[in-house]
Amino acid sequence: MKEFWVYTLLRLGLFFGSGAIVFGIWFLITGDVPLIWVIVIAFAVSGVASYFLLERQREKLAEKVQGRAAKAAEKFEQQRAKEDAD
Repeated sequence: MKEFWVYTLLRLGLFFGSGAIVFGIWFLITGDVPLIWVIVIAFAVSGVASYFLLERQREKLAEKVQGRAAKAAEKFEQQRAKEDAD
């Protein structure tokens, strides 16, 4: 669960950081900032940045999810085998 929150908070940080930078640049250039475009551009920039910058955290999260899925599948198979034996 820790890996999920770390990755999520880092993604949110990248999004808001990108949004602040886009807002600041747009404001300096034009003075009039359309908020919807700032959100769209920040979303795209943070998505690309997270692909490269958060690879290690994404791998940790994937390993954790894969481990939990394997445990759940094993438990399911044990329950199914137990039902077949009854």
